[in-house]
Amino acid sequence: MPSMQVHYFSYTFRSNILVHVFVPDLDNHENPSTSDLTKLYRHEKKFPGVYLLHGAYGDFNSWIHSSNIERWAQESGCALIAASAENSFYQNMYRGKAWETFFAEELPAFASGLFPISDKKEESFTLGFSMGGYGAWFLALSHPDRFSKAVSMSGALDIAALYRGIQTNTYAGPFPWNDIFENPDKLEGSHADLFALFQKCSAAGNAPKLYQTCGTEDFLYSMNCDVRDRMKALGADLTYTEGPGAHNWDFWDEQSRKILPLLTK
Repeated sequence: MPSMQVHYFSYTFRSNILVHVFVPDLDNHENPSTSDLTKLYRHEKKFPGVYLLHGAYGDFNSWIHSSNIERWAQESGCALIAASAENSFYQNMYRGKAWETFFAEELPAFASGLFPISDKKEESFTLGFSMGGYGAWFLALSHPDRFSKAVSMSGALDIAALYRGIQTNTYAGPFPWNDIFENPDKLEGSHADLFALFQKCSAAGNAPKLYQTCGTEDFLYSMNCDVRDRMKALGADLTYTEGPGAHNWDFWDEQSRKILPLLTK
């Protein structure tokens, strides 16, 4: 399976960055049926692109080293694009880097320009876990012209509730709140608030399709249930699943295999 890491100069960051890209084989890589190089490598069409978003304490290698995501992508016929975002919640930080701009604008342009990856909204999706689950919804709801579907697995989806919980030691996390947000005490209704973003998309008639899953033993399970109920009350096109599982790769890898065919069908 063609999997590669590309080191290039990012115009958003004005520095070099590492991006991981996976493109499915055109033939059976375990037992090739042909030695015709044009049939093996010449792509006549572009693949749907799934942008992978990692959680706190990790980077894009979390996906590559801890899951079978490339195997599931080969089965589903989609490309994967992954980059690291530190502990930024994928925001254009108040003091720091413009992560939202990079992931929503530069990375899709880079991926679709250099690889056989579609730049069409209908074939561009986000998939993330934990902090990246929030990021998947955030990027799609902030840029509904770019992404048509977004998947959150065990996502920290209520950013205001998470911040309040960290102040009371209900939750823990390595997030530099005062560097990410100008006013972390005023996240409700802000650009970082997924409920506010959805209402804006809904009013414009361009809300993306949302997917959400969480393990019943996950420490974010109660938050996910509350977000599910609030989003459905707002009229979101939301597919929700849950099952036995905690905040770990046993659950996320299983869910990834199930969700990729739903994105790409």
